[in-house]
Amino acid sequence: MSALAQRIVEDHAAVEPEITDGFHLVIDALKLNDINTIYGVPGIPITDLGRLAQAAGMRVISFRHEQHAGNAAAIAGFLTQKPGICLTVSAPGFLNGLTALANATTNCFPMILISGSSEREIVDLQQGDYEEMDQLAIAKPLCKAAFRVLHAADIGIAVARAIRAAVSGRPGGVYLDLPAKLFSQTMDAEAGAKSLVKVIDAAPAQLPAPDAIKRALDVLRQAKRPLIVLGKGAAYAQADDAIRDLVERSGIPYVPMSMAKGLLPDTHAQSAGAARSLVLKEADVVLLVGARLNWLLSHGKGKTWGAPGSKKFIQIDIEPREMDSNVEIVAPVVGDIASCVAALLVGMGQGWAAPPAAWTDAIAAKRDENLAKMAGKLRKNAAPMDFHGALGALKTIIQQRPDAILVNEGANTLDLARGIIDMHRPRKRLDVGTWGIMGIGMGYAIAAAVETGHPVLAVEGDSAFGFSGMEVETICRYNLPICIVVFNNNGIYRGTDIDPTGRDPATTVFVADSRYDRMMEAFGGVGVHATTPDELSQAVNAAMDSGRPTLINAVIDPAAGTESGNIGSLNPQSTVRKKPA
Repeated sequence: MSALAQRIVEDHAAVEPEITDGFHLVIDALKLNDINTIYGVPGIPITDLGRLAQAAGMRVISFRHEQHAGNAAAIAGFLTQKPGICLTVSAPGFLNGLTALANATTNCFPMILISGSSEREIVDLQQGDYEEMDQLAIAKPLCKAAFRVLHAADIGIAVARAIRAAVSGRPGGVYLDLPAKLFSQTMDAEAGAKSLVKVIDAAPAQLPAPDAIKRALDVLRQAKRPLIVLGKGAAYAQADDAIRDLVERSGIPYVPMSMAKGLLPDTHAQSAGAARSLVLKEADVVLLVGARLNWLLSHGKGKTWGAPGSKKFIQIDIEPREMDSNVEIVAPVVGDIASCVAALLVGMGQGWAAPPAAWTDAIAAKRDENLAKMAGKLRKNAAPMDFHGALGALKTIIQQRPDAILVNEGANTLDLARGIIDMHRPRKRLDVGTWGIMGIGMGYAIAAAVETGHPVLAVEGDSAFGFSGMEVETICRYNLPICIVVFNNNGIYRGTDIDPTGRDPATTVFVADSRYDRMMEAFGGVGVHATTPDELSQAVNAAMDSGRPTLINAVIDPAAGTESGNIGSLNPQSTVRKKPA
C-alpha cells in the first residue's frame, strides 16, 4: 500500500465514529451503578451478554436452572442492599426466573430479573416466534415494577429506574424485558456513554413523623409486659448497632423472627426466643421492628396472642399500607428502620425505666426451663440419628464459627433448626422466608459464598435438597466454600409411609438409603456418609476448615419427624374412611 493510500485509510479511521451496542450498554449501565455480579443461565438471546460481561470484569455465575439463579440474586440483594441481578433466556427460562422474582418481592428482597425476549412485532400479532410470550404482561402482577426496553438509547434510564424501584421504599423484585433485537442495536459510543445514568440516593431515608415517635413512646412507656419482635426487615436495614441499643436501653425482651436471629446473639439475656409461646400470649404492648403480622405471626390474633384485645401493637415499617393489615396498630411509625430506631432512641433519652421484674423474671424462668428440657435431646449420639441429636452437633459448630452463614430449608429440618441453632451475628441465617417455600437452598448458599466470601453451611431436608440438588455441580465448578448437610430420613416428613395398594412407593417416600454424598463426589467435591452426631460434627468441621465443596449424607431415623413439621395445622387431611369392598 502506498504512503498516500495508507494515510487515507488512517484519516478515515480517525474520523470513523466509535460505536457501542445494546450488549455493552447494559453492562456499562450495571457497572456504573456498582453492580458487578450476575447470576443466570446462558442461552438465546443472552449468551453473548454473559460472555461480554465476564470479559468486562463482572463476575458471572452460571447455574443449571434459572430459578436457583434467581434465588441467588434475591438473597444477594438481601445481603448487600443492592439489587441482585438474574439473567435468563426467554419464555420458559423467564418463567423459571419469575418464580424467584415473585418470592423476592414477597420477602422484600431487592432483585432485578433481566430476560431476553422475542421480537415485539411477531409476539404482538401472535405469529409464532421462537419462544413467543408477552413476558412483560406476565411479570407485572408479580413484582414491584416491570419495564421493556426497545431502543439502545433507553438502556441507561431503564437500568436506573429498575435499580431505584428495587431498593427504594419497601424493597422488592423488578423485571427488565430486553428483546433480542435490542442487543445488536448500535449507536455512537460517546452518545451511549452520555445516555447512562448513575443512580443518586437510590433508597433515600424516610424520616418518621415526630408525632408518630411520641405516640409510640407514650404507648411503650405505659406497658407492663412489653415485647419487641424483630423481623428480617430489621436485619436487611443493617442498623445493627442502633437496634441493639434500642433493645438494651429499653430492657425489653425480644423475639427474633428466623432471619433476624443474630441481630443480637440468641444467647443474649433479653432474648425470649426460647419462651416464644409465653411472651406472645402474655405481652400487653408489642413493638414490631421490620416484622409483618402475617401468617408467621398468626396475623396478630388467635390463641397465639392470648385474649382478644389484650395487645397494643406499635409497628415500624416503611410501607404505610402495612399498618392495620390484620389488627389495629395503635402507634404506626412509618419510615425506614434506621431513621425510626434512631428517633426512638433520641426520644427515650438515658433514663428509660426497665420493664417490671415480674415480667422479665417469668420469661427468664420459662426460657431456662425450656432450654433445660432441650439440652438432653441435643446430646444424644445415637445411630441412626434423630433431628435433635444431629442439630445439637451443628449448634456447637455455629457457636464456634459465628462468621459462618447458615442456609436452612426443609420441614422438620427447618422447624427444629430454627429453635435449636443459636445465631450470634446478623444476616448469618438465610431460610425459606415468608412463603416457606422449598428449593432456595443451593441458590442462597452459592450467593452467600460469592457475596461474602465466608464459609456456608447449608442444612437441608432430603426433600428440600431435591429441588436444587443439581447445583452441587455449580458449587464445585466455582470451588465455593460450601458444606451441605442433607438430613436423609428417606422421605418427605418421614420415610415410613406405604402405598395401601402395594403397587407403588408411597407419595412421601424416596429411594431408601440414598447416597447423596456421591452426587458431590461425581463433580469432584468431597462426599461424606455420617451415621452419628460425632461423625457429622467431625465431617462438618473438616469441610469448614478446608473450604472445599462438601456434601454430608446425614442418616436420620426414617421414623423421625412429624407431618408437615410445625405447620401441620395448615395441611388439611381427609377424615372420610371408605368401607371395605
